[in-house]
Amino acid sequence: MALLEIRKVSRRFGNLKALDDVSLSIEAGEFFTLLGPSGCGKTTLLRLIAGFDEPDSGEVLLDAQPLAGIPAEKRPVHTVFQSYALFPHMTVAQNVAFPLQMAGKHPEEIGRRLGEVLEMVHLADKAQQFPNELSGGQKQRVALARALINKPRLLLLDEPLAALDAKLREQITSELIALQRDVGITFVFVTHSQQEALAVSHRVAVMNGGRVEQVGAPEQIYGFPRNRFVADFIGTINLLPVEVRVAGGDALRLVANGLGEIVSTPVAEASTGQRGAYAVRPERVRIFSAGDVCELDNHFQGTVNEHLYLGDVTVYKIALDNGAVLEALLANSTSGRTGFLERGAVVGVGWHRSAGVYLRD
Repeated sequence: MALLEIRKVSRRFGNLKALDDVSLSIEAGEFFTLLGPSGCGKTTLLRLIAGFDEPDSGEVLLDAQPLAGIPAEKRPVHTVFQSYALFPHMTVAQNVAFPLQMAGKHPEEIGRRLGEVLEMVHLADKAQQFPNELSGGQKQRVALARALINKPRLLLLDEPLAALDAKLREQITSELIALQRDVGITFVFVTHSQQEALAVSHRVAVMNGGRVEQVGAPEQIYGFPRNRFVADFIGTINLLPVEVRVAGGDALRLVANGLGEIVSTPVAEASTGQRGAYAVRPERVRIFSAGDVCELDNHFQGTVNEHLYLGDVTVYKIALDNGAVLEALLANSTSGRTGFLERGAVVGVGWHRSAGVYLRD
């Protein structure tokens, strides 16, 4: 039985349907992420779970018990916000201990739990400092410690890393993974960052326009997107308009106008004559010399349009003979100065049939 169940939940604000018949199940001990662009409904859903708002229809259940009518402060759920929401006049220790004091816990228990949780988030040496003496990452850890001190069944994190710079965000992301593993509490994490979602999650729900587009493990979401939105939203991807030429057997044969046949893995719902898109990630596309013999299932000739040097990798844009432009990613793994393919160079590009996926329109 799932720890948290969202059953056919809808929420409207005037003419805006923020959530449209959303259903999800989240398991105990899971790091579950709600991912999507601004306005997709992820924060609205988090607010319904927390008790800050109620759905127009559907229900939210925790441990199989409906949460309807239970105020936020009575739910075994805590929320960590982007703004930290720390009391500036209180020390770190006072901020973290505050929930237990409000619950009337014995001072001895408060002291014990406070010591445990400050050690957990590596802030024991900052216990007597005030928020204005802390860095952004330290403030975020204080907010996490305060949320964890009374051992909630569920911890909700609403864009908790958005205010941090890139390097600190990466550091806190690693700490979040370790923290969730150590405490074993279910995390529901809201973000618009694909990189964060793929890094921390056991499973991800990709949301768009108030609906859930796909739920799965990060590698499933990234490698096998269900539709164009998921494919285009998660990372960088090449999308080619295609028509199904042959469906059935051990391969799906597609045709791209002006380019020719593309071989892909079979898809159950594909049928001859159907139109859709073929999606392949840049890191799956290999670049080789135009004259080389290529044994890859799909290979075409093109011209280097431009390149983007990113340090560890270089992204090339290759114009194919039909005018389509493919991105291909090459690792800069050789020693010495990186050499680049010149603009205008004629090259071959190719990939294995299992590297891409066919998406119906």
